[in-house]
Amino acid sequence: MARRFQPQMATGNDLLEGDVVYFTSRGEWSREIGDAALALNPEAADDLLARASAFPNQVVGVYLVEAAIDDEGRAAPAHFREVFRTRGPSNYPQHGRQAERSDV
Repeated sequence: MARRFQPQMATGNDLLEGDVVYFTSRGEWSREIGDAALALNPEAADDLLARASAFPNQVVGVYLVEAAIDDEGRAAPAHFREVFRTRGPSNYPQHGRQAERSDV
């Protein structure tokens, strides 16, 4: 039996800053996961990846990842790895986005 398709979002890293970014439905990149465009079927996911990959001078390492959908219908992390990536660099205590969060 084939695995049921899960919503997908496109993510990568900002070329200059290294921050995790998410491709939006406006065709832009955002540092906020809730702004990510969601692909709800395989064809939409292929299209999303193609559009997101069109920024080689801005974003590197673009790929699709499974997404959860929060109570407001916005993209949310579906796996631990993406939860971890939303927290920013972890090479120093309270570095980067982690300094802004009180739960890390």
